Amino acid sequence: MSNYGTRVGAIISIEMRVLGIDPGIARTGWGVIEKEKNEARAIAYGCFETPSTKVLAERLRDIHQFVVKLLNTHAPDALSIEDLFFNTNAKTALVVGQARGVVLLAAAQAKIPIISYTPLQVKIAVTGYGRAEKAQVGQMVKTLLKLRVVPKPDDTTDALAIAITHAFSFKR
Repeated sequence: MSNYGTRVGAIISIEMRVLGIDPGIARTGWGVIEKEKNEARAIAYGCFETPSTKVLAERLRDIHQFVVKLLNTHAPDALSIEDLFFNTNAKTALVVGQARGVVLLAAAQAKIPIISYTPLQVKIAVTGYGRAEKAQVGQMVKTLLKLRVVPKPDDTTDALAIAITHAFSFKR
């Protein structure tokens, strides 16, 4: 179901609804935004956490189920997700890749278009500077979405930044 164009019964015309995801095994940040013309607004956002006391397979199942619920609740036009960034810890990268995989699976099952962005692309889109610090990204997310405070934790802010990147980069 697409939200492009005017919604029946709605007063405003919404161009696009995007679910942004910052995948992780312990914390998966998420944010739903709507774009209308040159403005975006946050619909809902947060951070889904899985306890380290659970085995990996259960944590992955929980992330998948949570994302399925988000997709059903918010009916986004697209899911934007951060590309996997390999740092020095390969073990962490592999586990994050598994979490990213279950998010991609949920979107594919729902037939939602998936678009990936690198951390560099997100920083440039949101701040105009590819080496922006977390605090700069947070302040710009707050400003662009007209929020009272910078969302916490950083995973939530990153997910909103990923959604903003797609909302303002996508060309029909």
